[in-house]
Amino acid sequence: MSEQEKLIGQISHYFDKIEVAVIDLKDSLNVGDTIRIVGGEETDFEQTVESMESEHEKVKKAKKGDSVGLKVKEKVREGYKVYKV
Repeated sequence: MSEQEKLIGQISHYFDKIEVAVIDLKDSLNVGDTIRIVGGEETDFEQTVESMESEHEKVKKAKKGDSVGLKVKEKVREGYKVYKV
C-alpha cells in the first residue's frame, strides 16, 4: 500500500456474467482514474476506469455516497476494498 493510495470505497455487488462490480463510494471517482481492488487471499489488481454507470446512466464522474457499476478485469466479491492509485 503506497502513500498515494487512498481508500475510496468497497465492492457491494458483483455481476458474474457481465463482469461488473458495484462500488459504494466514500470519495470521488472519475473516468480515467486508476483504481486498485484488494480482497480475499489472491485478489490484488489495478485497472483504469474506462467507463462507469450510476442509476443505469453512463457517467464521467461520481461523488462520495454514489454507487457506480464498472467492468472489472478479475472476479471480485462483496467487501473487497477499492483504492484510488
